[in-house]
Amino acid sequence: MSIPFDLAHAELAASCEASQIDLRGWIELGGVRLSEEEVQAHLSQNRDCVLRFGGEFFLRWSDSQDLGQECAARDHFGIMPGECPPGTLVCRGETAGRIDPGYHVMDLEKAIEVAVRLRSDEGVVALSGGVDSALVAKLAGRDCVVVGLEGSHDLQHARRVAEELGLKLEQVVIDPGSIEDALRSVLRVIPATDPVNASIAATLFFAARWAGEHGHRRILAGQGADELFGGYSRYLQTETLAEDMAKDFQGLSLQLARDQAVANIHGAYFSLPYMDLRVVRTALAIPPENKVRDGVRKLPLREVAMRVLPPSIAQHEKKAMQYGSGVMKEIQRLANRNGYKKSVQEYVEKVAREEGRIVGNSITKLH
Repeated sequence: MSIPFDLAHAELAASCEASQIDLRGWIELGGVRLSEEEVQAHLSQNRDCVLRFGGEFFLRWSDSQDLGQECAARDHFGIMPGECPPGTLVCRGETAGRIDPGYHVMDLEKAIEVAVRLRSDEGVVALSGGVDSALVAKLAGRDCVVVGLEGSHDLQHARRVAEELGLKLEQVVIDPGSIEDALRSVLRVIPATDPVNASIAATLFFAARWAGEHGHRRILAGQGADELFGGYSRYLQTETLAEDMAKDFQGLSLQLARDQAVANIHGAYFSLPYMDLRVVRTALAIPPENKVRDGVRKLPLREVAMRVLPPSIAQHEKKAMQYGSGVMKEIQRLANRNGYKKSVQEYVEKVAREEGRIVGNSITKLH
């Protein structure tokens, strides 16, 4: 889909007095990626064009059309960290509009394909071997990375998936002796310090560290798929599926803050195709009972994956990353060795306090 755009007018506008933009991440308009020069040209014509921007971005600039006032904008869901609320245009410290590219419900397979295509010009894919990350990896066709302790489920399964899909895979074997240091590093920055969040963050720490060390700023990942398509095992037993899924979707903002805080330690960020507004709106239009049915979770996503991936991959049920990587088990061992045999939570809170955090109800304050 092309965006009508008068290049001659754009070049003239860009040559005016609009200041240089400060862009973190990437921007698209109607499915077309924009360069920084194109973004600046659009802004020079009309500040409010930012309200239709898609992508994963935090953008700051001086609006030459209004006495050089400082403006900032952030993508719809706030995937990219920044100094203004998610999905908001802020000028002179006041909200001036809401960011909404206006994407509507569409074919799910097409939505996912577009979301991955827009993100796959650079970076590496975090591949655990589950259907979420395997589908992204196959569509992106980029090199992949998996992390885990020696012999862990994720290392073994990701290796088989990469071989079957013909993808290059970097296998990062986590040294158990390095997990406490990783735990301390993430507890300094993540918003919640319960064992689940801490163990997920510690797992992501090793993926982000490898990416940063190898020059990859962008890490494509499958976050959001469980909440959108019904991936948690507890959904199989609940009698309030719609309510549970809605609550979990609302909790994604905390997860995003956690994951990006960890990636930022290593100068990277997680890029999330399933959180593309096309995919989100299409997924939310599917009734929850069509997502979890007859003992199968993430049914719509698996149906798409069956058309792209071998059945053995599309139908595979995997463990959550903190368990599949072996990191949670090692944190439990650390708790035992430090005298916390009955409470991993107390051990994690102790470490958080040692790292300068004020701990209370597992949601801790950042200094």
